[in-house]
Amino acid sequence: MSAIESVLLRRLGTVYVDRPTAAASPGSEGVRPLEGELLERGHALGAELHAALSVLAPTDLAEERLRLLALVDELMGADRVHKPLFRRFPFSIPQDTERWYVGRVFALLLQEPEQPCVLCGEAGTVHPVAPCAHLVCRTCWDGADYTGCPVCHRRVDPADPFLRPDRDERAGRRATRAARKGKGLPSGPLRLLRLGTGLPQDCARVVASLLARQTPLSPEDRDDLARLLPAAPADLGWLPGEIPVRETKALVLGRLLGDWRTEDAARPLLAERLTTATDVLRLLAVLSGGEAGLLPLPRFANPGRPLRRELLRVLDALNPQYLVEDLLRHPAAWKRAAERLHPFEQHARHPRAALAFAVLRGTTVSAATPLGAALLETAAAHPDAVRVDGDRIRPATWAGRIEEALAQGDAGAAAALAGQRPGELVRRLDHLLRLHPGEELVPELEKALACGLSSVGAGPLLSALGALRVRAGDRSGGRRVFFPRGQVASAQSVTDRRLPLPAPLVTAVVSRLQDEVLRRFAAAGDEPYDLSVVESGLADLTVPFGERTAAKALVAVPRGSTQTLPEGEVLRLFLHWTEPAGNRTDLDLSVAFFDADWKFTGLCDYTNLRHGPRGAATHSGDLTSAPAPDGATEYVDLDLAALASSGDVYAVPLVFSFNNVPFDELPDAFAGFMALPAKGPRGSSYDPRTVRQRFDLAGASQVCMPMVVDLAARRTLWADVHLPPSEGFQSVASHGDRLAAVARDVWEHFGSGVVTTLWDLAVWRAAARSREVTVVRRAAHPVLPDELWLYRAGDGEPVAAFAARISAMEAPQERREAADGDAAAAEVAAGKRVFLALVHASVAPPGASGTAYRLFPGPAELPGGFDRVSAGDLVAELG
Repeated sequence: MSAIESVLLRRLGTVYVDRPTAAASPGSEGVRPLEGELLERGHALGAELHAALSVLAPTDLAEERLRLLALVDELMGADRVHKPLFRRFPFSIPQDTERWYVGRVFALLLQEPEQPCVLCGEAGTVHPVAPCAHLVCRTCWDGADYTGCPVCHRRVDPADPFLRPDRDERAGRRATRAARKGKGLPSGPLRLLRLGTGLPQDCARVVASLLARQTPLSPEDRDDLARLLPAAPADLGWLPGEIPVRETKALVLGRLLGDWRTEDAARPLLAERLTTATDVLRLLAVLSGGEAGLLPLPRFANPGRPLRRELLRVLDALNPQYLVEDLLRHPAAWKRAAERLHPFEQHARHPRAALAFAVLRGTTVSAATPLGAALLETAAAHPDAVRVDGDRIRPATWAGRIEEALAQGDAGAAAALAGQRPGELVRRLDHLLRLHPGEELVPELEKALACGLSSVGAGPLLSALGALRVRAGDRSGGRRVFFPRGQVASAQSVTDRRLPLPAPLVTAVVSRLQDEVLRRFAAAGDEPYDLSVVESGLADLTVPFGERTAAKALVAVPRGSTQTLPEGEVLRLFLHWTEPAGNRTDLDLSVAFFDADWKFTGLCDYTNLRHGPRGAATHSGDLTSAPAPDGATEYVDLDLAALASSGDVYAVPLVFSFNNVPFDELPDAFAGFMALPAKGPRGSSYDPRTVRQRFDLAGASQVCMPMVVDLAARRTLWADVHLPPSEGFQSVASHGDRLAAVARDVWEHFGSGVVTTLWDLAVWRAAARSREVTVVRRAAHPVLPDELWLYRAGDGEPVAAFAARISAMEAPQERREAADGDAAAAEVAAGKRVFLALVHASVAPPGASGTAYRLFPGPAELPGGFDRVSAGDLVAELG
């Protein structure tokens, strides 16, 4: 049950307490120490949870304390041992990295057993350390500061006498705790813990939310769904009638078929739920222990004769044209799957399925054989899907016809063909518009959009909106960035050679796409809102895309989003990993620095522990092994102001596997960053209260670029991109220019407006569902007041016009200054049915109800009448 509770704590912030039959020891005295421990971890108890804990008996409260602290520590990454190479980091880092390195080389090459130290000349101070057996001088190398071998930096056996207790480290921890008591806890967001009232109901709510998503689930979402499904009832009455994302549908069906409680109930659903051949392929992958996304492709297991017959019946019932195209879309996978399905064994029972596999395999057909005669007869009945070419049966695909029309420049014919498949129509809109001879839509495209937009998925619809609205500008010569489908997110860029599209043409298409979004939002809810409150900072957050490869993170920031860095603080990057048994693994945390023109200015990594004036960037040292159970930890401290003043403009952190062990082979690996005070005690401890982001390192990757930092503007872009090790990114010093090109292209891509933002989404939803919208505008400087801009829809004003006014931040009907914008917004929304869309959880209108999206955690507890939604849930409403 702890795994399920961990999921619900992360997703809902809920804690489940068994209520006693009677108050054993009412009062809050026993809870106060727990409150303090949670505050040190960046969490606070909600009122109802505090009351529930207060009535527990002392022994029950002690058990709840241990369980709750364990869950919170796991969430924040504080349940691991964090020991960097230098225990007194950042104060004991060598000033001269080169001299320090030369000393290590001398000790490695020249030191002999039972001889004086080659560095200091002392006799009797040189002894081997375990397990590497390097000869280390106890005078030159301080065993109270090191956690690894000073020569090779492998972890040293904790029982080795070289390691000594560090009194300075203990004194530093005591000073840090004393400073906290005197000055309060470090600044940072508090995550509010709420009392969960029904674990089965909350599980069902999370599952329903995930199944309703309109885009592929992230690895974290998939793992959560797999954990929660066994807690669902066995009768399958909870299963929604439609699961929009085919990968999610295959994952659910595969899990249900693999569970003895639900196997019999799930099998009759296959004919109804599997509507394409790729659905069948995804299900086979899940049943074989693979991913529904078909990356990587598993070794297909034998499905068993009853299920094999059922799947062949499903394939045979599909439209042969679509069936053939789907098989050809994944030819290698289907050829391997055919070895388990045996489609020719009973070809008379499923002739259309046998025909599709004959096309896939290029099977030689002859009317003289029973199989050949049957295949030729079936082919003759479906001329729109296949054609006979000698002794082979060839496909006649839709994709070939539209590619031919595009190649010939026939805008009308291409639009008419694209209109047959609305999803492809939207994906190819840019190409279709480039064929237009004038500034008006050709009738075929006008008709295709009018008939097909209502059936386009939310993901393609929003992607097309973002990409097309900037196409009237001249972007030729710039860079286009693509994120191809794969096991991990990678970025590829090419020079943009497209000419700008006519502005009237762009406006016409964008207005149709936006009208469709507004229509769907208006139809998604029965009851309108009295008021919508949206924050202008949502413009910095992108609508989630490519979530299939998104990293599992503490805060689910969509890829491409930018955020302001903490003011006046040190940014501490951290990396922790544990190596597989018997396989030494060396991960490295590095930061490359560039100027305003993206020229390489230096780096802070295992070869250069200090960068910038007075060590503005300081590395904690390179650990080259991470044996269980403690693993290894590396830090890099960035003094943002000092770096910016020295001429560094951009900082690009990298995490890479030095000895080429992929992340997905590690039992434990994560990274992130903390915000530490610029002044005051700062030791090497891992303080969960200061953690702003934590993300897992996963996938078949060896190099990760999690973010790009603008030191001058104090902003960070969440990139979540993996880089190929074959292109030299494991040597930043040698390939700084290549890294600069990738980081620059990603930075400029997301800053160009080609991606739809959560501001766009929130404004469209607000305008479609309410006639009054309040925009919270944060002050540009702490001494300035916030502002509330109040918009009201005019009598008879179209929803599109109302949304356009808000989106463009035109002059509102009313403008109010407020010392505290959150308090003012809460006052405006008090007692109303409200849609809240905020960056931080800082607005809690009393007596209100409605729907709330809040990305970052905060102490403001919403009233019980609010439904809390994620960005993916908002996109799901467009389904």
